[in-house]
Amino acid sequence: MKQRSEAARIGVLIYDGVEPIDLGGTVGVVSMASRILPGVSAALIAARSGPVRLAGGVTVQAEFGIDTAPACDVVIVCGGAGWPAVAADPAVLAYLRGLAPAVASVCTGAMILAAAGVLDGRPATTRRRAVGQEAVAPLALLAGRATVRPVVAAVVDAAVVTGGGVALAIDATLYLLGRIYGAPAAAEIAELIEYDRAYAANRAALGFVSQ
Repeated sequence: MKQRSEAARIGVLIYDGVEPIDLGGTVGVVSMASRILPGVSAALIAARSGPVRLAGGVTVQAEFGIDTAPACDVVIVCGGAGWPAVAADPAVLAYLRGLAPAVASVCTGAMILAAAGVLDGRPATTRRRAVGQEAVAPLALLAGRATVRPVVAAVVDAAVVTGGGVALAIDATLYLLGRIYGAPAAAEIAELIEYDRAYAANRAALGFVSQ
């Protein structure tokens, strides 16, 4: 576990179609965390560096491609409607396999980790409900993979951390910061972003599963 003054880099893997709330729940939380953890930073990574069009039309700039990505304490894979294309990208999957177990996911980012094989033999979670044009909920899709054990939870820690859907990206990122800097630091960040009650409520209602 690191001291609060020590540096840590959180990679955030994005792609066309990522939901902006997943970016806020990861990069946004890390940005606020830097107010009490001066050495923590986030790095936006995509298959290739450059502009990435998020769901809803917002465009952001990925500073790094997977071939130039810096060393990170953990790389979080975001979720969004574009996940099936990324789950079929051999280069991205190989990148994630090479990082495991220092990878994590929020929302349907778990489907990409599953495609990379890094969830094999592990319990994992993702979004519980189908939305829009989806015929099947992502958690049910995960259940269809014989090698992964789907779990309804806010966060599942099985060496590889997976977070639940949508706003639960905040919970997963707080949890990961707690793994790096300690649970008291995560609790302080939760208070800083006025999420302490929600963090406790989600843990009580859905659970943080550790194995």
